[in-house]
Amino acid sequence: MAHEHKLAIFRGALKFKSNTQKIWGVLIFLSVVTTVEVALGITKPHVLVVNTFIGMKLLNWIFIILTLVKAYYIAWDFMHLRDEKSSLRRAIVWTPIFLVSYLIFILLFEADYIYNVFKDGYLQWNF
Repeated sequence: MAHEHKLAIFRGALKFKSNTQKIWGVLIFLSVVTTVEVALGITKPHVLVVNTFIGMKLLNWIFIILTLVKAYYIAWDFMHLRDEKSSLRRAIVWTPIFLVSYLIFILLFEADYIYNVFKDGYLQWNF
């Protein structure tokens, strides 16, 4: 017996009549998110470039968040995670989110250290 795929996106807020319509809806959503990313990358609004949050420009945070949203949504819709059990979904989704957060944390601290070394100069160790 074939398993029917759900034709709703955004937790049922938007429902489609066929798989083709759903694919077009998902394509439009991903295109809008990508267009926002590209527009922000081209214009680089002064407010987002000057202000920082946890040592990184707000524009970079927006890029990271939008990229994670796209990756999550692609996995949710095209890899059919929506139709899996919640424990498998959590294992697949939360593991990369934790690892990416950890990577961002490490990169920010290492970049801050390297910045301070170049800014203040080397301190020579005397043994």
